[in-house]
Amino acid sequence: MQMNSVGARMLVRGMVQGVGFRYFVLRTANAFGLKGFVRNLPDGSVEIGVEGDRGLIESFLQEIKTGNSFADVRDVQIEWLPFEGKYRSFEITY
Repeated sequence: MQMNSVGARMLVRGMVQGVGFRYFVLRTANAFGLKGFVRNLPDGSVEIGVEGDRGLIESFLQEIKTGNSFADVRDVQIEWLPFEGKYRSFEITY
């Protein structure tokens, strides 16, 4: 584990379901070499759990705030967490 490895939980609100947003998150996370998951929540928001280098997660967060061309991201809440190494890859979960 590197010293700057961290975890984060993000809650994304806006028009983020049914617009390919989870696949956008998956591709973006893989491009940054991050591990974790993305899933839709019953209230219409999207939850992202991610681990990796803090700087990469911050760059990833900027991309998430922009969203893909069909999404309308209104708000992203982030909670920084200790690195646990609990993910083997990045995937969409249900």
